[in-house]
Amino acid sequence: MTSKGKSILFLINRLRERLWFRPALFSVGSVIAIFAAGLVDGSGLGVWLPDIDRGTVETLLSILAASMLVIATFAVGSMVSAYTSATQSGTPRSFKLVLRDDISQLAHSTFVAAFIFSVIARVTLDEGYFEDSGYFTIFAEAMGMFALVVLVFVYWVDSIARLGLLGPVIDRTERATRLVLQQNRRQPYLGGVPVEGPLPEGLSVTSEIVGCVQEINVEDLHKWAQTHDARVRVLALPGSFLAPRAEMARVWFREPPPADVDLSGAAACFTVDNDRVFDQDPRFGFVVLSEIAMRALSPAVNDPGTAIKVLQTMVRLLDEWRQPIPPGYIETPWNRVEVPAVSVAKLFDDAFTGIGRDGAGMVEVGVDLQRSLAALADSHDRAMADAARYHSTLALARAEQAQTVSRDVERVRKASGQ
Repeated sequence: MTSKGKSILFLINRLRERLWFRPALFSVGSVIAIFAAGLVDGSGLGVWLPDIDRGTVETLLSILAASMLVIATFAVGSMVSAYTSATQSGTPRSFKLVLRDDISQLAHSTFVAAFIFSVIARVTLDEGYFEDSGYFTIFAEAMGMFALVVLVFVYWVDSIARLGLLGPVIDRTERATRLVLQQNRRQPYLGGVPVEGPLPEGLSVTSEIVGCVQEINVEDLHKWAQTHDARVRVLALPGSFLAPRAEMARVWFREPPPADVDLSGAAACFTVDNDRVFDQDPRFGFVVLSEIAMRALSPAVNDPGTAIKVLQTMVRLLDEWRQPIPPGYIETPWNRVEVPAVSVAKLFDDAFTGIGRDGAGMVEVGVDLQRSLAALADSHDRAMADAARYHSTLALARAEQAQTVSRDVERVRKASGQ
């Protein structure tokens, strides 16, 4: 995918998290359909179309307008309730994944568009915009809109009943995490090349914004480096929090650079905002999954089964991520940009530290955590195996401190193989 395509995809992902975007898009489409119907009057197609009484069209539009406003209001209330439930049962970080729910946004957009269609069509009808052919076209469009509303409503009711439940939230988080892990397998350095040697002397590319790195456009960074005959080493991966004037990258040149070299072009390749997003940040998915498990392990919830489900999800994701990579599978087209790989040790810290701490007193969680880490310790990947053994030892030490029954401790120790 080109740099422009990736930037558009990043923008689309952010727009999908805005509840106004699809309703606005669908509403514009409904208005276009109304005025397109007026073109039929002058097209000569009227002789082929049946006559529709104006009163029939007005009645249908009035029914649509009255009912769609009620249904759209009901849809908003149901979606807000589901979003609140998802936030309370899961974690606030999973909220944006729930907002991306295509079925709910499709339903809400359809209901709003049908309401706007019926109101504007009724006004244009009263103003004499249509003739006989236009009456039939508007009637056909209204009937099509009505059928679409019924189908979407039936489908949406089944979806909204499960939207705020914890199981679907975990599944959505798993899918989002899997997508970014698959992308990371193909481009572990975001399309750049691995880091070589110690950090060189050079000029610092700093951030003027306090926030998290959301995206790095490595292709544009490579083009900037080509223009200035330079190399760039990225120091802040997506997901990194940047303090004021924090160094995002280091630039060094083949020849001494001019005194007034402008680094703003390189800085513009980093998107920094308040929150982390999934797009280029594999660790964020494990942060969200771990938070879901920790909430389930809290005394107020006391749901070890959810924590065990999260552990199984993590093992599945990590096993897929670190499978042997076929020759030629990794893409590194932009060789002027050095990018560090995602730290497996830090990713394991994100995934297992909280669960090992909060679940230390629960024998069933401790046993499943040790089994999960034992499975990952058998990986062919050295970094993953080392990280799994470290967290296994750490979790066992916590379990020995938290659990008071010797047989429970022995079960956890046996599961760890230590």
